[in-house]
Amino acid sequence: MTSTTQSYLWVILQGSLLTVGVSLGALLVSILLGLLGAAAKLSGRPILVGLGTFYTTIIRGIPDLVLMLLVFYGGTIGINTLLEKMGSEATIDIEPFAAGVITIGFIYGAYMTETFRGAILSIPKGQMEAAWAFGMSRPQTFIRITLPQMVRYALPGFTNNWLVLIKATALVSLIGLQEMTYLAKQASSATRSPFMFFLFTGALFLVYTSISLIALKKVNARYSLGTKRVSL
Repeated sequence: MTSTTQSYLWVILQGSLLTVGVSLGALLVSILLGLLGAAAKLSGRPILVGLGTFYTTIIRGIPDLVLMLLVFYGGTIGINTLLEKMGSEATIDIEPFAAGVITIGFIYGAYMTETFRGAILSIPKGQMEAAWAFGMSRPQTFIRITLPQMVRYALPGFTNNWLVLIKATALVSLIGLQEMTYLAKQASSATRSPFMFFLFTGALFLVYTSISLIALKKVNARYSLGTKRVSL
């Protein structure tokens, strides 16, 4: 292995940290939107239910790449046009990192919405009614009664969404963000050895997803205490 190849592999390894940052940032956005979307669809109010349904239907029906390009290019044009109409001479450019985090989080917020909604519906409604009867407010009921149980029911779907979200971060390379997929492409073009660099990138993704599975498996075991029968 030449020194040039080693230097490119090191650069790709450094770029993997940016991939981790994008995925974690997008995860936070998706969880927030997922909780809001689930609350809207379960609210029973026609307007909120309609908004939640519109969000999940539209987002899940449009390819991730199209949404990424719409936010990165169309979002900048739309914001600057609005500022111009308001009489402002300021211009705003959406950075690739922000565009990647917001877009991926926005996309997977729709999937998280359905995951959280299904998890909440799996909890017996009588538990929430009992909490209200004891004088708990709705926020208290959610934090102390609904959330702990929701986590257990949501984890299988959440895990799948998280793994797909990690792999979707490769799309941000198309808008110029220099994460490991972008750097692997640059190294492949410079050395004409695409197999080695993309194989290395794939291995890094596999390590990342494997660590995530191990961590989520432990979380699942923690929230499943008392729900499985232990055989001696």
